[in-house]
Amino acid sequence: MGRIERIGAGRDAGPPLPSWPAPGPASPRLRLGLIGPMEAWTLSSQAVLPRSRKARALLAVLGMALGQPVPRQRLAELLWSRRGEEQQRGSLRQALHDLQAALSPAGPRLLQAGRDALTLEREDVWVDALALLAPDATPAALDLLSNTVLPDLEGLDPAFDAWLTQQRGRLQEAAANRAAALLATAGPQEAALEAAQRLLRIDSSREQGWQALIRLRLAQGDRGAALAAYEACRNLLASRYNATPSAETEALAQALRATAGPPLAQPAPPPPPRQRGARLGVVPLRLLGEGVAPHLGFGLAEEIGAALSRLRWIFVADSTSLASLAEREGVEAATRALRLDYLLSGTVQRGGETLRVTLRLADQREPGLVWSQRFDRPAGDLLALQDEVAAAVVARIDPEILLIEAHHAGARPSQGSAYDLLLRAIPAIHGLDRETFLGARRWLDEAIRLEPDYAQAHAWHAYWHLFLVGQGWAADEAASTREAERLARRASGLDPLDAQALTIQGHVRAFLHHQVEEAAELHARALARNPNLAMAWVFSGMAESYRGRHEVALAQFDRYLALSPCHPHAFFFDAGRGIPLLMLGRHAEAAAVGRACTALRPEFSYPYKTYLSALGHLGEAREAAELRERLLAIEPDFTVAKALRRTPVRGAADRQHYAEGLRRAGLR
Repeated sequence: MGRIERIGAGRDAGPPLPSWPAPGPASPRLRLGLIGPMEAWTLSSQAVLPRSRKARALLAVLGMALGQPVPRQRLAELLWSRRGEEQQRGSLRQALHDLQAALSPAGPRLLQAGRDALTLEREDVWVDALALLAPDATPAALDLLSNTVLPDLEGLDPAFDAWLTQQRGRLQEAAANRAAALLATAGPQEAALEAAQRLLRIDSSREQGWQALIRLRLAQGDRGAALAAYEACRNLLASRYNATPSAETEALAQALRATAGPPLAQPAPPPPPRQRGARLGVVPLRLLGEGVAPHLGFGLAEEIGAALSRLRWIFVADSTSLASLAEREGVEAATRALRLDYLLSGTVQRGGETLRVTLRLADQREPGLVWSQRFDRPAGDLLALQDEVAAAVVARIDPEILLIEAHHAGARPSQGSAYDLLLRAIPAIHGLDRETFLGARRWLDEAIRLEPDYAQAHAWHAYWHLFLVGQGWAADEAASTREAERLARRASGLDPLDAQALTIQGHVRAFLHHQVEEAAELHARALARNPNLAMAWVFSGMAESYRGRHEVALAQFDRYLALSPCHPHAFFFDAGRGIPLLMLGRHAEAAAVGRACTALRPEFSYPYKTYLSALGHLGEAREAAELRERLLAIEPDFTVAKALRRTPVRGAADRQHYAEGLRRAGLR
């Protein structure tokens, strides 16, 4: 728990009260610490933290929503996202029982447990993180963010990890805004210097802090330190955000070089930034009509921007900076200054108990909209609305922008950068024209040669090998399997935060090596990093079905469909659903999945196999014969024996069921 220790107070004396104002009563019945390892104390300094991590996480979510009802369904999905609905409800009841028992020394009615929602009473609880969000938070409170929020609850559940990431970003943004306000009103040089350094400790991308530091060092007569501060700002923006300092910061640098004193050497120009993705900004949504909370437009923009930033190939501009610049200079000038490729804007309108969110994505290099979507959600839970809309936007915009970027790369006269080469290869992978597909290897090899540390190039190359083996096109299947594993490991090693690299590595483990337990763990880690990545939900569903957990697998596929019902790679992603349907004996449904996927992409062999087995069990001899001929035209050597050797399905009964269907369908 982040706090100011009292001199002479031992551990047994209980937690010291903070030195900044707390919301609510002077003597809250429960003091909850979320900054640092979690703590909970009563007014009499009795520790009341639940023993189980799930009950602690439940308390943390309720604490961050202090005074607001949190739906039971939302809590169950956050803490048990990989379980079925009935298991979720039972687990939530047990965690709630543990929490109520732990909090009982703090007094009655602290936690209101309604039929549909849970509420932690605002009047009797103090939460350190909410004190930090208060407009009168002191510098001492801001300094607490040197501690990580709830590090002891990381890895609890992919959905909870995503929530935790959002809360950390929310706290950092609020603290940075408060630190910036304190800097603007700071008095003497010493206080101003401390305020500037505090702001940069919280958010090193805030140029306001760098500008103040440059001015203060120059006022102290240390021109060298002032120039060093400018260089640190410039290098950080280039390496971390692929950006350059603002015109105001550059003007400061020019002014300090022109001041009296020995001439300062002109810095060497930084190397041109490597383009490895699209640059996108999200402006606050406009509020239409009455009845919409004033903060909702900005809150939605922040949530969407934070969710999009988990995509490692999209660079998202800071929402606060973009909004401020757009307000001063206009949206067009702001997008030019930040060198944005795409701008996401929209509106929020209320009708009765429904909020309508309309979003539009514009390509700044070509006139007109490239994507638009409308979301209608209940108006009662604004936090859930922000989460749901942000998740859907990420899942749907990610493939859309990738296709547009590939189109731009193909239209350029030369593809000299690794990013351009990768963009050319990706459509060739999914096009599955054999000659073009095999030719994509040149682009992938060249991208890695140009930039050996490019994680996404390695990940997509591993993905290419997955299709190569799956289509039966590998001249040396064992060698391709080894190369896929090497590339996937390298991608995850280069960027451990890249969810797509992790889930591709997981699918390599499952599909090529049949290591389904290791694969499931990699997919869980990928979903913790980006719970809105459609590919991760699909590959996780496949791995669960390979393990024999077919109902769980169907729930994973349902999540993918809810996020992105019209995904451009549906020919592949939807096909995975045929595995659990077949193994559960739902043969007509499995055949319907295969029928739809083969119609979308007839040259893709993967869906033919479960489809053919389902037809065998259904006794559809004529359709099975036609399908068998089409499959053998793609993979002439495909047999029941090869199917059993290739499939990662682990259970003996499931393997037998798959093989028996293929035999009944006439496969030799």
